[in-house]
Amino acid sequence: MDIKQTVTAIGDIREFPGLSDAWQWSPNPRFVFSLALIPEVDRAYQMNTLDSFDEDLVRAVLEFSRRRRLRVAPEARPFCVASGFTHANYGFDSVAAVPPSVHGYHTGKNKSLNDSVIAVFPSYRCEFSGTETTEEAIYRFKQMLRPTITSRMPSPYLRMRYENRKTGAGSIGPMRGFSTPDVLLRELNCLEGTLESFVEFENFRGEVRRVEWDGAWVVNGERQEIDMSEDWVMTSLGC
Repeated sequence: MDIKQTVTAIGDIREFPGLSDAWQWSPNPRFVFSLALIPEVDRAYQMNTLDSFDEDLVRAVLEFSRRRRLRVAPEARPFCVASGFTHANYGFDSVAAVPPSVHGYHTGKNKSLNDSVIAVFPSYRCEFSGTETTEEAIYRFKQMLRPTITSRMPSPYLRMRYENRKTGAGSIGPMRGFSTPDVLLRELNCLEGTLESFVEFENFRGEVRRVEWDGAWVVNGERQEIDMSEDWVMTSLGC
């Protein structure tokens, strides 16, 4: 398909300032969609923003994606992450790209365009393990990462399971499931003073920590003096 012809036929389309073969449009007042052709390839990068459009940031993400030639191979790894991105006062340290099967930006409207678009967004390296399945990537992308919010804090890759004999709370089954740092910190703090209970979690590097209490914090079988805080959790998650 001719991406340029298709995109420029969209109503209220305008050229993206300072970026060649790139456009932006707003389907409603809250969203801004920005798309840039990939040189020499019949594909395009697209970054969507919600309630937080920063033209300089979006331009930087699209330029970085072009420069690093971000590609996706959904059958092998649905997230492609390039480190080394920085911009102004933002804390992002990378840019992530996802395939059409994950983003679905034009699903139900224009399948050919959807299949030609690679979604990109500023990200944090600690959010991706590189082992995600397509189903897991869709869940992370649509339910946890909030890629359209440029003011967001890291949503680290975190899998956990736990059992607390005192509260009766716990996960189901032997597998670690996706969770969030606030849930992890809450369950860790609930361990204090509780014997025969545990919290086990994994970060994006595949590092696993099993935390228990025996009058002091025990991590992977070793006693440690820990200030069980948000800082300790985020550090453990690589953020």
